[in-house]
Amino acid sequence: MDSKRLGYGFTLLAILIFSLQDAISKHLGSAYPPVFIAMLRFWAFAAFAVAMGARGPGGLKVVAATKRPALQILRGVLLAIQIVVTITAFTTVGLAHSQALLASGPIFVALLSMPLLGERVGWRRWTAIGVGLCGVLIILNPAGSDFDLSVLLPLASALMFALYVIATRLVSREDTSSTSFFYTGVAGAAAISLVGPFFWTNLTPVDWLWMGLLCITGMSSHYFLIRAYDLLDAAAVQPLTYLQVVLAAIIGVSIFGETLNLNMVVGSAIVVGAGIFTIWRESVVARRRAAERTGMTEKGK
Repeated sequence: MDSKRLGYGFTLLAILIFSLQDAISKHLGSAYPPVFIAMLRFWAFAAFAVAMGARGPGGLKVVAATKRPALQILRGVLLAIQIVVTITAFTTVGLAHSQALLASGPIFVALLSMPLLGERVGWRRWTAIGVGLCGVLIILNPAGSDFDLSVLLPLASALMFALYVIATRLVSREDTSSTSFFYTGVAGAAAISLVGPFFWTNLTPVDWLWMGLLCITGMSSHYFLIRAYDLLDAAAVQPLTYLQVVLAAIIGVSIFGETLNLNMVVGSAIVVGAGIFTIWRESVVARRRAAERTGMTEKGK
């Protein structure tokens, strides 16, 4: 199997595992405090990050060396909070509805990249951002009689994840991806461990099995996604991650008895379309800038 096909295989496998992970999170989050569930999950994630770092060239000493320690720690804290909010959203809003709003993440990334990264956004991406935000409003349906403020939880989660992505782009200018992965797990586990023990709850024997499966899916999904990014460009991987919206709808309806309304279906389609266009356009701009830098380098020789 060639590397490209293998990369797509890793991507699809990661998406399937992420969807299973979300379903388990919803199941456990409905019976136990989301902070407690997220803490156990982060402990497993941190152990995996340390093991991966120890296996790398130079071991933990090299992988833990960072030029942006404060920002790396902030990334871990942001992701820990975001996961707690996401699990809460799964249990209160629903899996399908939450994933539909979480799909707005790339739109927020494009919007925040201007003030926080100093990136220029052209009219095409501005249009996609505007269309995507309209899709979000259609999903939220704030003028509807059944509007509930709890639907803002997945939207807050999408915004926090966008900030996490922006912070990741900032540290990537000076740190390696392995260093960022290490700090995501370790800093996130340390941060949530300051709060999580106060919510400690005894799990039933069956739920310990579910918790173990959640930790395994958390580690394996990130591993396969890392492998996918090793073999494919981000522009090829990221659009496929929107399959999670479809899988969340299937799982939500068939397993948890959730219902899909027209607003959610139409709004999701708009958000996903705008997100895919935003990701594609960013890749086009990035390639153009890389070509311009290469051309300038060649002229300077």
